[in-house]
Amino acid sequence: MEIDIKEQVENPLLNRTEIHFDCIYQGEATPKILDVKNRLVAQLNVDKNLLVVDKVKPSFGEGRADGYAKLYDSEEKLVEIEKQHVLGKNKEAGKEESEEEEE
Repeated sequence: MEIDIKEQVENPLLNRTEIHFDCIYQGEATPKILDVKNRLVAQLNVDKNLLVVDKVKPSFGEGRADGYAKLYDSEEKLVEIEKQHVLGKNKEAGKEESEEEEE
């Protein structure tokens, strides 16, 4: 899987950077959100907790997908702005269970 960042747009009103990217995965299955998130974190060299992959939309028969991610300035803004279902699909399964045990 290869990620090609098309554009990064600063959004000062929401304290975030919006990232549009192409995900190329010739001959492989469509990558999972968490795999794309981990690859973006490594490529951009940013904190994993501040990045949210909003969508990965595959193109039929091409082996590529259009993606949209958001990089926030702080975790407080991320939790305040993002919807719960988007946060849910960006959480790792093991991490979610350990947080529930701590509460």
